[in-house]
Amino acid sequence: MRSDNIKKGINRTSHRSLLRACGLDDEDMKKPFIGIANSYTDIVPGHIHLKDLVQEVKEVIRAEGGVPFEFNTMAVCDGIAMNHEGMYFSLPSREIIANTVESMAMAHQFDALICMPTCDKVVPGMLMAAARLNIPTIFITGGPMMPGKFHGEVVDFINVTEAVGAAQSGKMSEEDLYELERCACPGAGSCAGLFTANTMACLTETLGMSLPGCATAHAVSDKKVEVARQSAKSIFTLIEKDIKPLDVMTQEAFENAIIVDLALGGSTNTTLHIPAIAHEVGDLDVTIDLFDKLSHEVPYICSIRPGGNNRMIDVDNAGGIPAVMKNLESLLHTDCVTCTSKTVEENLTQVTNIDYDVIHTVENPIRDEGGIAVLYGNIAPNGSVIKQGAVNEDMLIHSGPCKVYNSEEECVSAIENDEIVDGDVVVIRYEGPKGGPGMREMLNPTAAIMGRELFHVALITDGRFSGGSRGPCVGHISPEAAEGGPIAAIQNGDTVSINVKERTIKLELSDDEIRERLDKVKPIERNLKGWLRQYQQLATSADKGGVLK
Repeated sequence: MRSDNIKKGINRTSHRSLLRACGLDDEDMKKPFIGIANSYTDIVPGHIHLKDLVQEVKEVIRAEGGVPFEFNTMAVCDGIAMNHEGMYFSLPSREIIANTVESMAMAHQFDALICMPTCDKVVPGMLMAAARLNIPTIFITGGPMMPGKFHGEVVDFINVTEAVGAAQSGKMSEEDLYELERCACPGAGSCAGLFTANTMACLTETLGMSLPGCATAHAVSDKKVEVARQSAKSIFTLIEKDIKPLDVMTQEAFENAIIVDLALGGSTNTTLHIPAIAHEVGDLDVTIDLFDKLSHEVPYICSIRPGGNNRMIDVDNAGGIPAVMKNLESLLHTDCVTCTSKTVEENLTQVTNIDYDVIHTVENPIRDEGGIAVLYGNIAPNGSVIKQGAVNEDMLIHSGPCKVYNSEEECVSAIENDEIVDGDVVVIRYEGPKGGPGMREMLNPTAAIMGRELFHVALITDGRFSGGSRGPCVGHISPEAAEGGPIAAIQNGDTVSINVKERTIKLELSDDEIRERLDKVKPIERNLKGWLRQYQQLATSADKGGVLK
């Protein structure tokens, strides 16, 4: 066993002495050591239940003849970190999480690993660590939150964010806003729609790193407890058969994940996280170009908030990710091995009931193309992304005058002062991986725009969006302004044209004019210290997954 490096032989006597201080005895020294990376924290709704769920996992590990060792890593709630300096730390936390899990597993020589993440950066961070470590690993994603009820309507966190703009513009009373605040997020779990956390859980299951049904099993359900217990049993099969993450996370598995992502209309943040995970695997061709290629081939078959009215509970009741994959089976690589020790094809034989009103077939899609599109043009020569599944048909093609802001705060202030009108193209720049730094999410501006019912406003940025953003929002514009990207050349009143159908985004200026303007641009300097200063120096562009050099 790998753990023999810390417990076997006379040279490890001192090591065993320390292990005995943790409560181990002679029999325990003969058992596999199972690390449990738990992202429990008191301040993140997606993680508050993991303190109890992990006890179920430990109980099974002990019963199956292993020794569980729980350790914790950090988790950032993007909803709480949003729209202030805290959001600078959100994407960088992915790297800390990956480093933490890698460090703990290497230092203590675990034989296998169970990862328990829920929210946006925790899932990809742990997947990155799993790829680096390449020891038998299984994921138990924490599960979605139940939606709330408000005046007889089903609601979630995004209803609250958009209601703020409605209240500020007089379209909703402050009393109703307060009532909505109190009921929209009723308990533990990741926000109830297909936002980034739930998207990444779905893709973890598609990759084969969590058990079928895990992604949509809700946080406070008996189903989640059963999935957790079965996952703990499955880790012993992975040890016995020596199935490791690099056996599971292959090129074909990543293509499957992207296909499911596109079919669901998942968060655009996946175009950061999936390439970053693949980067840790190494020698794979997983880039935004692959998203672009597959988006023309994969139909959009499941419309979930914010792109539609369904929520994760509806998807779970309709059959979950196994049902989605069953309907996409003709497009998938079904010979990929998974953490069940079986192939995708073998797993899908267990799928019997599908609600086709929620999960459409390939032959009867909601739209013919996938939910994410990659746009290129003279202000995004290295690409940009849009969640086209959450864009109304009449805004897939748009051209309008620009209103330019060099930070999210400047833009939010302009929206609150009613400076944005229908037809505008809002530009937020210097919010990329280096420029922010940290590539903040722009949920507050997009929600404020939607709350004011400005349905014909487009927003473009070198930052990124929450999985809950909807509308014609183009993010990840690369190169970013801080690296001299053409977005830095845009001025108030310029015209930007967006054509999602043709995958183009264009500043209506000549190349010579853009170059002349860029020569005159003075980069914005930020007074940074600590982790953000290190991150800014190491972060790569969004089209490279924002990984660290």
